[in-house]
Amino acid sequence: MTRGGMESVEVFTSEGKGRGLKAQKEFLPGDVIFAEPAYAAVVFDSLTHVVCHTCFKRQERLHRCGQCKFAYYCDRTCQRAAWLNHKNECSAIKKHGKAPTENIRLAARIMWKIEREGSGLAEGCLVSIDDLQNHVDSFSEEEKKELRADVESFLEFWPAQSQQFGMQYISHIFGVINCNGFTLSDQRGLQAVGVGIFPNLCQANHDCWPNCTVIFNNGKIELRALSKISPGDELTVSYVDFLNVSEERRKQLKKQYYFDCTCEHCKKQIKDDLMLAVKEGENKPSAETVKEVTQFSKDTLEKINKARMEGLYHEVVKLCRECLKKQEPVLGDTNIYLLRILSIASEVLSYLQMFEEAADYAKRMVDGYLKIYHPNNAQLGMALMRAGVTHWHAGLIEAGHGLICKAYAILLITHGPSHPITKDLEVMRVQTEMELRMFQQNEFMYYKMREAALKNQKIQVMPEPSNETSPSLFHKKE
Repeated sequence: MTRGGMESVEVFTSEGKGRGLKAQKEFLPGDVIFAEPAYAAVVFDSLTHVVCHTCFKRQERLHRCGQCKFAYYCDRTCQRAAWLNHKNECSAIKKHGKAPTENIRLAARIMWKIEREGSGLAEGCLVSIDDLQNHVDSFSEEEKKELRADVESFLEFWPAQSQQFGMQYISHIFGVINCNGFTLSDQRGLQAVGVGIFPNLCQANHDCWPNCTVIFNNGKIELRALSKISPGDELTVSYVDFLNVSEERRKQLKKQYYFDCTCEHCKKQIKDDLMLAVKEGENKPSAETVKEVTQFSKDTLEKINKARMEGLYHEVVKLCRECLKKQEPVLGDTNIYLLRILSIASEVLSYLQMFEEAADYAKRMVDGYLKIYHPNNAQLGMALMRAGVTHWHAGLIEAGHGLICKAYAILLITHGPSHPITKDLEVMRVQTEMELRMFQQNEFMYYKMREAALKNQKIQVMPEPSNETSPSLFHKKE
């Protein structure tokens, strides 16, 4: 079954997994399989005043809705574009006295769209909202309690003059949001800023080593090919970060998405040996030593998270250095606990402008990532980009340029040439290429010119570290 604008894909019944998507034609790496606007979407509660409620771009100065005083927009163009979806919300917020939580707002936007257009197939959709999975029957007791609270809050907010829906249908909508809410990122793809429902994307099944990736670009999600895809192949995306052993990924998928992963990488535990690697040779550590260092790493990561939450970045660096001293004689270069500490250390040291040490850790981190991640993984591309910028700041222009070029090659596939982060990376690539030529011609003059230039303009330093990693594919309520 296909529908307007979606001729290149088809919904089919996937054995053991329910509905899925398969290709109707050949795709090459970087091809956009389809682009889909949100059926409904909202900005996260914590960012409602700094992110446009239409295009989801972060802006320094936003225009506030003069009626509800809640919604913010880039300009009049975004405000006019939002009115169809904001009109009912605006009056409901005024009447209610305050805006409800993001889940309630998203559910209300879905219901108002159903009120306007019905619950059948919307234009360009392969399935209706009614047909999306809700997994309410699989909810834990705690999740059912949260669901009941959401339904009660929704009924308090929902206007009496609007179409009334039954409790079961309202629960279905909240179940759909819980299982299928897609994370929307800001214009550079660096921070999660909202959540939306995309019915076509919801049909793509999970694989830990997928053939597709999903990027939010210019107000739509894009499903992009990561490898060559032949007609009839199933289109898959990864719901979770691959950087975890198969047992932990399967636990996470079962808890959050209510299914048992049967992908080849999980069944055969592919790359688990790399992610749990220990030092080899005559000084190979005992199993007991590995266990002790692994537990020490886990405990340290908890302390680091607490210190980061409190903004104690020098304490984070101290904890990382202590942990690396314990890890380095015991854990292999691709061990995930070593890589996690290296990632945090390089990020925080870059923020503190201790670039030489940060560059060393960043290089070790990406060397490990390159052995573990899919070669066209978006998070690998972003890590290479950050490492390249860190090397540039450390004055390691040749290594920095090489890393930025590798990142650019990946992001051309995962994000495409029109994405803002790819455009930023192209500017960095051209700049570092020019500087590298200068460096090779006259190293002394290069450093003199660099020193003068840094007083005026430099490649942007990474923002203040946060506990949030790269935005995950689907948004799960905390």
